[in-house]
Amino acid sequence: MTVSHTCRRGAALLCAAALLAGCTGGSPDESPSPGATSPATPSPTVVGELEKSYRKVVRNVLPSVVQITTDNELGSGVVYDDEGHIVTNAHVVGKSRAFEVTFATGGDPLNARLVATHPDQDLAVIRISDPPKKLHPAVFGDSTKVEVGQIVLAMGNPLGLSSSVTQGIVSAVGRSVSEGRGRATIGNMVQTSAAINPGNSGGALVNLSSQVIGVPTLAARDPQFGTGPAPGIGFAIPAATVRNLADQMIEHGRVVDPQKAALGVSVRTVLGEDFRPAGASVVEVVRGGPADRAGIRPGDLLVKVDSTQITDVVTLAEALAGHKPGDRVTVTYVRAGDERSARVTLGEG
Repeated sequence: MTVSHTCRRGAALLCAAALLAGCTGGSPDESPSPGATSPATPSPTVVGELEKSYRKVVRNVLPSVVQITTDNELGSGVVYDDEGHIVTNAHVVGKSRAFEVTFATGGDPLNARLVATHPDQDLAVIRISDPPKKLHPAVFGDSTKVEVGQIVLAMGNPLGLSSSVTQGIVSAVGRSVSEGRGRATIGNMVQTSAAINPGNSGGALVNLSSQVIGVPTLAARDPQFGTGPAPGIGFAIPAATVRNLADQMIEHGRVVDPQKAALGVSVRTVLGEDFRPAGASVVEVVRGGPADRAGIRPGDLLVKVDSTQITDVVTLAEALAGHKPGDRVTVTYVRAGDERSARVTLGEG
């Protein structure tokens, strides 16, 4: 399975693992055994209250969602503050510096300019040149409290259909996903079953308290089943990461403290005897860096970080993306045919 950006055009493929699910069960004609109970059907009152919650969230958040148009892309964005700053994905803005912004609530497109972009974690900030007097900045929630099974709504402009809303749950947290060779590896992602389609990139993943808990950025694709997005597998950058990086870009014009964990090495993928990736070979070690202090040398073959198997450059990046600078990990490596291990305190890259 591959994973791709959710902008309308120019999507980049990403590596991920394909999941297959099987079904079991009896014939539809089979009757329940004596004493068996049927699944409870939600009462009209419960359904009605849930619908009210959905409508309230849409009313509260949709005015904060915008459509961003460049010469090559069409994506989404979220109003960040009352000064006209908008957060979106770096792959949405691409190399453009000027944009048109259209609010989900309608009105003429407004001109916007690039503030900063940070491709390493696929985030960017743009600013409306002449912001309206009444903006509706989104409320960003505490993404550390997001739980699996939590109901969420995804808001954006999939396939150019403005002001679209889809519903799902949080499927997993703490995912590390790579955007492909030479591109960003993002850690601590929120996985969701809410439909994430082309054009949703940069929009809002929202809880039922009308808080943005993430910015949708990736949708899974499985080439075995065509080129469209794999249903029910999407990823969002957590709100905590969005706030941290956006604040830096607004204040400094760039990210000055990415808080990404690093080993302090440059590596290349090595193939085994079966011509399959067999590990990440150390090409260069930063003098005085984490790997250097742990005794790792050029030529060592990295094969594991803690319990995560390392087969190539991408899996190493994904393993590190789940950590923070200062974390201690066990790195397993092969030197002259002998497998060794070292405790490494990760630095910042």
